[in-house]
Amino acid sequence: MKKKIFYLFLILISILFVSFWIIVSGGYDKQNKTILFLKEIIPVSFARKVRDTIFFIPRLQDRNKFLETQLSKYEQGLNGNLFFEKKVSNKEIHNYNLKKFFLPFPSLDLELGWRATKNAKRAHYLELVDDKVLVISGEGETIYFNKKNINKKKLSQSYLKNNLVELFSNKGTELAAIRDLYYENDFVYISVVEMQDKKSTLNIYRARKNFKNLIFEIFFETKIFYDEYTLQTGGRLEKFNDDEILLSIGFFSQFESAQDKKSLGGKIISINKATREFSIQSMGHRNPQGLFFLKEKNLIINSEHGPKGGDEINFNFLSNENNSIKNYGWPISSYGKGYNQAQQKFYDENNYLKKSHSEFGFIEPNFNFTPSIGISEIFFNNNFLYVSSLRAQSLYIFEIKKEYNLKNYERIKFDNRIRDLKYDKKNDIFLLIFENTPAIGILKFS
Repeated sequence: MKKKIFYLFLILISILFVSFWIIVSGGYDKQNKTILFLKEIIPVSFARKVRDTIFFIPRLQDRNKFLETQLSKYEQGLNGNLFFEKKVSNKEIHNYNLKKFFLPFPSLDLELGWRATKNAKRAHYLELVDDKVLVISGEGETIYFNKKNINKKKLSQSYLKNNLVELFSNKGTELAAIRDLYYENDFVYISVVEMQDKKSTLNIYRARKNFKNLIFEIFFETKIFYDEYTLQTGGRLEKFNDDEILLSIGFFSQFESAQDKKSLGGKIISINKATREFSIQSMGHRNPQGLFFLKEKNLIINSEHGPKGGDEINFNFLSNENNSIKNYGWPISSYGKGYNQAQQKFYDENNYLKKSHSEFGFIEPNFNFTPSIGISEIFFNNNFLYVSSLRAQSLYIFEIKKEYNLKNYERIKFDNRIRDLKYDKKNDIFLLIFENTPAIGILKFS
């Protein structure tokens, strides 16, 4: 009897040990509500102290494994070697094949946390340009490779010269982060967070397509300035009408801006490519990270980060009958909450974060994720909406019905943050940017 009790005790201790290690190491499913509940009641400072002492050895082993992968990435240079391939057949989800190829860019430093300023330059983006794939790093370096190379063991990447270092030096500004890369009609566009006199702003630059040297020039300035660097910038670029493109703009941590029509903070705007004039398409946004325009429905779909919870997918059916600007409620309405007590107190004192949108005259999100998934880029294809995520490290697939209400979804977990997502119609594949270890993902459904 005593032996049984002893063994049961050992098993229980082992389960608790493994569970606690999963929580403090960050290696858990970010959508697991049981673990998220435990994280709510375990103080962050205590969890980190346990991680750095009791779990020093397993943490060191994980770190060594990570560094081995980084060394392999560094040694292969511009080869773009294939380092991972997996086929999944499952009745409950789409069958798919996933391949990962190295990118020669700096890795996200997870030890610093996703809010770290250093990690702002670890967000990389891709775009399809004719028969090539163009990639820009968070530091502004550009490379490309031929699309046909995705069927080989390496991508054979090439550096592409650009003038960004010289451009910002001459302006007296500093590149703080790249926020998107977009191509249309022989022009390459980038959205950039710049720092000048310790103030941050979001601007668009563009260059004529040239695979020898990209010469960027200013295309559009938001004229939003914040006293320091902030993550809440938006910056996603997307096609719109023939003579316009779309730009999403975050609220730049200026709460009043999202509800102020005189400010571009917290807005999605269209910009005329010839005149550079803009029109506000919607307002009341926090930090729009994904953007897609469905021309046949005259529909703008956007995804945006909530605070702690309340990541949103919003549908904006444009109407020619009136010129009213759709308002999605931030910061007055949100299904999220503050990250801590001090932040929640600020929200409460300012009467922010009401759970209903419609009761206060705003548009309800078509879908919201609580807990947050760290929502990222989106794509619509053949009545399916594909939603990528950073925190949840997954791709969510919604089937769009006639009523255009999002309800059920499939989730494909990749255990890697997804920063960007593009679809190549010719090859019927998705190209993803993974950022834990910078990589191009090639995703083929079957």
